Amino acid sequence: MRKSDIIRNIKASLLLSTLCLVTLSSASVVLAKDGENKDKPAIVMIPASFANLAEKLSPTVVNISSTQKSIVPQDFPDMPQFPDGSPFEDFFEEFMERRGGGMPTTPASSLGSGFIIDAENGYIITNNHVVRDAENINVTFVNDVTVDATIIGVDEKTDLAVLKIDTKDLNLTDVSFGDSNALRVGDWLLAIGNPFGLGGSVTTGILSARARDIQSGPYDDFLQTDASINRGNSGGPLFNMAGEVIGINTAIFSPTGGSVGIGFAIPSDLAKPVINQIIKFGHTRRGWLGIRIQTVTDEIAESLGLEEPKGALIASVNKDGPANKAKLQAGDVILEINDQAIKTMRSLPRIIAENEIGSTATVIYWRDNQEHTVQVLIGELEKAEEDGLINSSVKSTDTGVDVDSIGLTLKPLDSALRDLYNIDNTTHGVVITDIKDMSVAAKKGLSEGDIIVEINQQPVSKPQDVIDIVEKAIKNSRKSVLLLINDNGNVRFVALKLHQE
Repeated sequence: MRKSDIIRNIKASLLLSTLCLVTLSSASVVLAKDGENKDKPAIVMIPASFANLAEKLSPTVVNISSTQKSIVPQDFPDMPQFPDGSPFEDFFEEFMERRGGGMPTTPASSLGSGFIIDAENGYIITNNHVVRDAENINVTFVNDVTVDATIIGVDEKTDLAVLKIDTKDLNLTDVSFGDSNALRVGDWLLAIGNPFGLGGSVTTGILSARARDIQSGPYDDFLQTDASINRGNSGGPLFNMAGEVIGINTAIFSPTGGSVGIGFAIPSDLAKPVINQIIKFGHTRRGWLGIRIQTVTDEIAESLGLEEPKGALIASVNKDGPANKAKLQAGDVILEINDQAIKTMRSLPRIIAENEIGSTATVIYWRDNQEHTVQVLIGELEKAEEDGLINSSVKSTDTGVDVDSIGLTLKPLDSALRDLYNIDNTTHGVVITDIKDMSVAAKKGLSEGDIIVEINQQPVSKPQDVIDIVEKAIKNSRKSVLLLINDNGNVRFVALKLHQE
């Protein structure tokens, strides 16, 4: 072979290698799934650029700034009385003015993000914590035009808020919601928002995990992403590659305050019904059964005759709730509602909440080693709270029943807890299993393992007794309750100030 032919072949080989590298740089190799060619690589394209998507979606995202109501300091005593002409009079007047007595305070401000879901009617979605206690809300678009916004309604349980603006003379672009349930871990995602006030920032990442519970509310079901999310991104959209909103950026996990690649977004499938209810009614209307629930552990499943831990165990039944009218009782395990399997305790509140008020739900539950079916008329959670049938500050957890109004988590005293906390058989009451940080209970020296024997001189034997007495005190406008505490045989009274929402 001639030297020129050899050189030509080498150049051709190098060119082919380069083309292969270019092709693979914008694609990933996976194994084909068909039976005959399961070991044959298949090419799945990865976006070479997000520029077209970012350019299309940026006009739908807005920056939100709000000012909170000013709070004049109230922690200074009245100025002492001095004789006329006293030099101390001028001194104290000047001191009080400098500390806020005569100076206007600067309103607190908040920065966040949002997105337009209805260009015609001017509806904008953001987080509740972005506009909480806001006196004025301003919305700034990608073209730097700023308008005022009003709050249509909010939902603290999911941290969502719906705003409305006047669309006159505005050429708006809106965006639609996608199916967050169709997402798979590893799918590409794109976030646009207003981090640190730097509007129009675009970041990308993947779906890192699903169904995260970060203990922020009763319906936690967050998407986790490694797309860079920082302060100011709250309320902004998380897009899929079709340009649909599949999440609303809400929180980050960060020891430094900045992005470390762990961000959380409210899934679109959770947000959509809440947003629709707020637009239609001005508030949410959630389904209600009137039960408190807890996790079905391996031990509980075995003791009840269940083959595996699943469903939600009813810990107590509200005497005025739909579940009680349907003859459900404590100890039943709810396995299914309207053909939706209850795989874990956490899924039940959301499924109940999404049922239409006044509809009839088919509930399959476990009792006496067999399944039973009952029809339950769905009530309204918000009306039950308004009527005082339930206390929204009380919720069941794996560690017991949280009673936020006194900052304690409680469990009924049983043999396992007696062994755990070294409590003798002559002691009766309700055991404290957790104490809220910085609560009055913590400051009063209460600790895990202490026993509440009485509240307001009434004996208690289960968390519901505590809840009933506390709710009665709140209803009667009492500011505190008196607890009789047994701490390893040391008995003392402790007064706790009630925290009321």
